[in-house]
Amino acid sequence: MNNRFYSLDVFRGATVALMILVNNPGSWGHIYPPLEHANWHGCTPTDLVFPFFLFAVGNAMAFVIPKLEAAGETVFWKKVIKRTLLIFLIGLFLNWFPFIVEVMRPGIDGHLVPQTIAKGFTWTDYIDKNGQIVEITKGVRIFGVLQRIALAYFFGAVLIHFFKVRGSFVASAFILLAYWFLCLAANPADPFSIHGWFGTSVDIKLVGEKHMYHGEGIAFDPEGSMSVFGSVVQVIFGYLVGQYILAKGKTPEMLNGLFMTGCVLIFAGFFWDMTFPINKKIWTSSFTVYTTGLALMVLSVFIYVIEFKNKRGAWSRFFDVFGKNALFIFVLSGILPRLMGLIKVPINANYKASPFEWFYAKLCKPVFKNELNASLMYAICFIIMMWFFAWLLDRKKIYIKV
Repeated sequence: MNNRFYSLDVFRGATVALMILVNNPGSWGHIYPPLEHANWHGCTPTDLVFPFFLFAVGNAMAFVIPKLEAAGETVFWKKVIKRTLLIFLIGLFLNWFPFIVEVMRPGIDGHLVPQTIAKGFTWTDYIDKNGQIVEITKGVRIFGVLQRIALAYFFGAVLIHFFKVRGSFVASAFILLAYWFLCLAANPADPFSIHGWFGTSVDIKLVGEKHMYHGEGIAFDPEGSMSVFGSVVQVIFGYLVGQYILAKGKTPEMLNGLFMTGCVLIFAGFFWDMTFPINKKIWTSSFTVYTTGLALMVLSVFIYVIEFKNKRGAWSRFFDVFGKNALFIFVLSGILPRLMGLIKVPINANYKASPFEWFYAKLCKPVFKNELNASLMYAICFIIMMWFFAWLLDRKKIYIKV
């Protein structure tokens, strides 16, 4: 067997496909429970998507970092810093895009009327609440998924560069334990609740409430500054696994080692959950350990099926094309719905919506009486559209690297 691991490409592509699927339902009010995040503590299949992607980022680094280091310090730092800044800024751009927002402004007669304004870094929104005009200050969210990927990649790459394989493993253990200690020390009475977790107060001081996520009903950012610790370790674990695979090659010993390590980490994550709950939104250390274990088991199955049994075909090629332009396709999946939101088509006599909303209302919902199925059908159609773009790029040998 050669040292090329096609299964790693398929694993990364499958993760990207699932990321797009869970981020684009037809209706956020109609989602099957496995396709939703856990309310707080716990872990659903959807909660596995992000850590699996960071794990895959680490896998890829195992093949890239040695080449960068061999090229010299200047090349290494230039590449790592450039990639970090680009990914972070793309994430900020995605949060800001499409740079305009429709707000409710008081008209000449005093009634609220819709008006499109340029979306500055901070802006004011007027809404009608119980017949009164209420002013709310909003701003562009600083953190986000791509920003988290950028920071996890940067700190992971730096730790790996300085501490190498063995040292980065020790550093990872220290980081996980230190984060646990920080949570407990900052608020011993209530360290792991949405109101008691210390990271929110740090984020408020760092970027301000108006630049944070408010989807939980309060200023709380699930991709904030303090929950980055476990994400960095997730990348390092992916790197260590990649190094192990390269060192052992396509051997039964390698496969057994991966699978057994995955079992041990899953058990360790469950054990740690008793004192440090598994929680994606604050990315607890137990969550990092548990999801890394699951990633190892899934990757082991992929390696066994693809590398050892040579079971390849349309299913593997479907996921493979996603992995070849992973970040670009993910960004495109976020930009397209917002672009389409600028176009308004009539759904009925009283309401205009985007073409994507029209597709859901006019084509998906009429097919299924159960709106959960209609919402899932829309998400699957969206995945197929993204796959078509990814396939076109792959066919033309266009690979957009950051």
